[in-house]
Amino acid sequence: MNRKRVKLLIWCFGFMLSSLPAYALPAPPVGLPIDGGLSLLFASGIVYGIYSLKRKK
Repeated sequence: MNRKRVKLLIWCFGFMLSSLPAYALPAPPVGLPIDGGLSLLFASGIVYGIYSLKRKK
């Protein structure tokens, strides 16, 4: 195997191992609200969209 393929396999294996602790976390209770900053994320997306449209002109 060449070096690029070995590096890619190491990175993939590392990402798979890093996701294992996520499975160990307890599930959130049912009915939990989604708005954990979602409105702020939505507003910042709108502001960034307006900024990029103005920058193109």
